[in-house]
Amino acid sequence: MDITAPIKPPEQKRRRWRGGFMLRFVGFLFAIGMIMFIAASAAVGYILWSVSKELPDYEVLANYQPPVMTRIHANDGQLIAEFAKERRIYVPINAIPEKLIQAFLAAEDKNFYQHGGLDLQGIMRAVILNAQNVVFGGSRRLVGASTITQQVAKNFLLTSDQTIERKLKEAILAIRIERSFTKEEILELYLNEIYFGLGAYGVAAASLIYWDKSLGELTLADSAYLAALPKAPNNYHPFRRTERAIERRNWVIDRMVENGFATQEEGEEAKAQPLRVDPRQKGARIFAAEFFAEEVRRDLYTRYGEEQLYGGGLSVRTTLDPVLQAYAREALVDGLVAYDRRHGWRGPVQKIALDGDWGATLGEIKIPEDIDPWRLAVVLQADKKVATIGLRPLRESSGALKPGRDQGQIVYEEVKWARPVTSSGRLGGRPKAVTDTLAPGDVIFVAPKKDKKTGKFVDAQWRLMQKPAVDGALVAMDPHTGRVLAIAGGFSFSESEFNRAVQARRQPGSSFKPLVYATALDNGYSPASVVLDAPFCLEAAAGRPRWCPENYSKKFNGPSTLRLGIEKSRNLMTVRLAQDVGMPLISEYARRFGVYDNLLPVLSMSLGAGETTLMKMTTAYSMLVNGGKQVRWTLIDRIQDRYGRTLWRHDQRECIECRSRGWDGQPEPILEDARRQIIDPHTAYQITSMMEGVVQRGTARRVKKVGKPMGGKTGTTNDYKDAWFVGFGPDLAVGVFVGFDTPKSMGRGETGGSVASPIFRDFMISATAGQPAVPFRIPPGIKLIRINRKTGMRAGAGDKTAILEAFKPGTEPPGAYSVIGRTTDDRQFGTPESDRALTQGRGLY
Repeated sequence: MDITAPIKPPEQKRRRWRGGFMLRFVGFLFAIGMIMFIAASAAVGYILWSVSKELPDYEVLANYQPPVMTRIHANDGQLIAEFAKERRIYVPINAIPEKLIQAFLAAEDKNFYQHGGLDLQGIMRAVILNAQNVVFGGSRRLVGASTITQQVAKNFLLTSDQTIERKLKEAILAIRIERSFTKEEILELYLNEIYFGLGAYGVAAASLIYWDKSLGELTLADSAYLAALPKAPNNYHPFRRTERAIERRNWVIDRMVENGFATQEEGEEAKAQPLRVDPRQKGARIFAAEFFAEEVRRDLYTRYGEEQLYGGGLSVRTTLDPVLQAYAREALVDGLVAYDRRHGWRGPVQKIALDGDWGATLGEIKIPEDIDPWRLAVVLQADKKVATIGLRPLRESSGALKPGRDQGQIVYEEVKWARPVTSSGRLGGRPKAVTDTLAPGDVIFVAPKKDKKTGKFVDAQWRLMQKPAVDGALVAMDPHTGRVLAIAGGFSFSESEFNRAVQARRQPGSSFKPLVYATALDNGYSPASVVLDAPFCLEAAAGRPRWCPENYSKKFNGPSTLRLGIEKSRNLMTVRLAQDVGMPLISEYARRFGVYDNLLPVLSMSLGAGETTLMKMTTAYSMLVNGGKQVRWTLIDRIQDRYGRTLWRHDQRECIECRSRGWDGQPEPILEDARRQIIDPHTAYQITSMMEGVVQRGTARRVKKVGKPMGGKTGTTNDYKDAWFVGFGPDLAVGVFVGFDTPKSMGRGETGGSVASPIFRDFMISATAGQPAVPFRIPPGIKLIRINRKTGMRAGAGDKTAILEAFKPGTEPPGAYSVIGRTTDDRQFGTPESDRALTQGRGLY
């Protein structure tokens, strides 16, 4: 056919129709496509608008304050304890090592510095991998492509719900966050927020908790392991899933090498290292400081509430002296054990079979965690002279028992104290052989034996111990400031958190007497004033028996000086003195000293019948030895917030001159003494000198062994239920209490002098070792005069009972003296004849 021939009209018409149809069809499809695009865009826009409408305000990240743990430190800066629900230490990005940041970038978001919140390349890779997993992997877990910014959005602003809506919100927030914050600010938020397992939040806390290292001490292997954890901390647990943890750590190291953050040699060296996780201990980190730390925690909770305590990031500088704290616990435990041994052996903890692994069996027995260096042991063999023991195995960092099984010996000398307690409660005879006390299978407590000359532990030699049934407390305080330097609140905090130094309210007994005598001295009496030591009875209400106190010795000594009355702790003299001074006045002085808020003004209270705490008594004695200045006890020097701003400090004095940037010849700043004077300084020295006599000649002669000027007062309550000794040196006040938590008799003769004062003595020997002997400070105006300590009159030449007594100006002793006491016809005694009558007890009631 001739294609050049003209098209016939019908055919041309058909072609024109076909072309028009195609154009109309294409236009139709375009219109449909446009409508669908617009509809889809509208739908997407609506969804995005709907999602965006409910988005949280991402700008709150600029003011975000994550929960940060509160940390308390000793007075030398050592960390005592941390309190937190989320154990976190917030650190700025410039304090985080670059290698650690690179480890997280390699593990979580290698394109972090290139994307704007969403890693599109990563998203496409995840889509492809997930498709392959679904097609070929069956149940393999789907992988994600969340950037660090998306994780910040999720962790700070959203929930962890696995929904499309949450992912959309996360993406939108990530883009907005990238536009509002720098990359460094985003990284800082992320690295301080994420959870690492073992209770650690943020990289700084994780570094401490996993290795007890600062961030700057982390190795490449450490950094890689931390970067491996945020995905699933439990899946890479260092002890339960060690192999998976190492595998994941090595994967991170490979990614770091791949991205140029480490060389191949560095990577291979890091992968060859074991995990070496050594978890940081919880609770008090200074030996025996648990009671102190808990009391600080309770104080902070009262001041600031739970949220600030556990998440406010407080920094607390306490008054604790770690060295004195160790001495306090040692002295208290030794004293409790010494008392307990006097009352016999109550038998082994339990008995176990020796077949199989006895170490594993011992490991299952629960014991207090804070009784080091005591160990649990089992008797493997025993004969007349020696017992062979197996020691409870120590534990690995993972909590598993160590494989070794150590053994030791207990010789007869360390067993002969163990007199058995019979069923009637009496003590049996001393054991004549080790086998009288120990048998194979007995589970016992032991302590390492010390060489008496060197004080060092003797290898493989152990002492038989038992947990004391009695308990007690010791408080050491700076008497000039009220700063508590040490607290031993009981034998074991792990066994009982009850702090007997602060929480136990007990009768102080005769240790209250110095406040009675101080009241008298502050109101006209002198140490040489004479008080009658003779029978005394007080009529009671109808139908009730008369109250007739007695001296501990059951004897009467007639007219005696105040000094002799307190040195010998004579009850009858104290009651007469209190009656003459007046109990309302004594109650007022007790309030001034902080011992009681409202002491009932009855005579029995003068003998310490009212309940108070060891801390209050120690504070009161501090005010006696410091010259009569009022102090308030404190465990805290200063509290700062997370930014270092001081919230509170114990010393409220302002020192403007102390803020000088340098010295330019100006005089030294002088701080005003803001302490209130609550008694005359002369009175304070007089009672201090009298209590020094308690140590030299009175009921606390055991304390003389300290070898330095010491003063104090014993205290024993009815039926020997409480034993006290509160005392001091010129710059250290110490209180000791011993008694059962449920009050009961400790046994006849178990007094403050025999039970509590040796604990004070042992503590003071350690605490003052190497220090010079400093005498008690004498205030200006005091006159020291030789007197006969029994009569209170001036001493003659050659008087063997002469002492130097302290007198206020104008109160020097005359040649005669008067006696406080009344006969039945109300005559005042003062003549030698009446004194002889009083000595014989005639006409007294």
